[in-house]
Amino acid sequence: MSRSAVLFSALTLLYISTGIIFSWNLALSILIMGLLSSIMALGVNIQLGYAGLFNTGIMGFTALGGLAVVLVSAQPVVAGWNAGGPGILAGLLLGAATLALTIFIWNRMATGRVRILITIIILIIGFILFRTVIDPAIIAVETNDPASYGNLGGLGLPSLLAWPVGGLLAAVAAWAIGKTALGLRSDYLAIATLGIAEIIVAVMRNEDWLARGVKNIDELPRPWPVPYEVVLQKDPSFIDWALRWGFDTVTSSTIIVKLCYVVMFSLVLLPLIWLSERALHSPWGRMMRAIRDNEVAASAMGKNVTKRHLQIFILGSSIVGIAGAMMTSMEGQLIPGAYNPLRFTFLIWVMAIVGGSGNNWGSVLGGLLISWLWLIVESLGPGLMIILTNGIPDGWLKTHLVESAPHMRLLTLGVILLVVLRFSPRGLIPEK
Repeated sequence: MSRSAVLFSALTLLYISTGIIFSWNLALSILIMGLLSSIMALGVNIQLGYAGLFNTGIMGFTALGGLAVVLVSAQPVVAGWNAGGPGILAGLLLGAATLALTIFIWNRMATGRVRILITIIILIIGFILFRTVIDPAIIAVETNDPASYGNLGGLGLPSLLAWPVGGLLAAVAAWAIGKTALGLRSDYLAIATLGIAEIIVAVMRNEDWLARGVKNIDELPRPWPVPYEVVLQKDPSFIDWALRWGFDTVTSSTIIVKLCYVVMFSLVLLPLIWLSERALHSPWGRMMRAIRDNEVAASAMGKNVTKRHLQIFILGSSIVGIAGAMMTSMEGQLIPGAYNPLRFTFLIWVMAIVGGSGNNWGSVLGGLLISWLWLIVESLGPGLMIILTNGIPDGWLKTHLVESAPHMRLLTLGVILLVVLRFSPRGLIPEK
């Protein structure tokens, strides 16, 4: 029996044991997050394992995927559009035209001070016009019932359409970032992508017209065909089915909804794995690994290293964007303040490294395993700490230890990462 089969069998038993010992609701919740994290880890593995790109901006691409759900599936705010929608669109088009003109002039003119001077003049004039057009429109939108709206809303389309749009937004951002940052050395690339991700999240937090900023957006529609629990609980046929089998209607409705998400997310993950495996073992995949192992030799053989790095950077980031859209559509709300580097960058990196960099199935294993540890330790931490502090008299120390117990997952993940790197430096399922 292969190593992969043994590890996935053990992981399956782990999830089944969680359902039996604790609850199937908890097990399914962890599995859903594990599937989403596996998709993100797969995107990271494409960048790191195929091309050796050290991208620490995963959080930003995840946030762009979440923003796509708002732009596509949220209901439009008609009053906001009437107040300043055309002005904002005109300002954005003016800004894009300024950048396009700047690039065109820069590429057509000869190198020298004149080119630099003209470029600066175009940028300054374009920026002044951009702010002149867009600022009044933004103020008009954000002052339109800011307690309830203060934004433009979305297109009111089905939430499933937001998933590929999330990948497209992330791909466009990755192209823009890659054109400027992929020429940097690996450590500087990591710093640049982390900083750009923080800028993306900061814009989402502060631009209320876009997604209400820190006031958040809720009541986003669920992806079809996932039902709402309250609808199931009022359905006579579902009530009869639950009573006939002796199930509680509330618990069983929650489980059915989560099973729907498990099926939907699996239908996204499995084709991505198949496509990734086909790409990895194709001539294109062998070329990417050759570039990863020795850029100088690959360049000497006529390969355009920068172009291929940009290509793989866009592919991996778009997959992360799709996962970000899936997560937001499942949660039904966009909370820009919830995006942080620990959860949406470094935890995904741990999954890819523990599973095995360069191995697609290793990324899935790492995503499912680390997600289980991340969530189960949070649930078990307080109870375990109460047992461990049983001999300590009541007081501030005991209270502090019990209240800090959920943070044990950080210690647990650190220990797991160290153990794996010590005894299996290439991950649980190493690249062949």
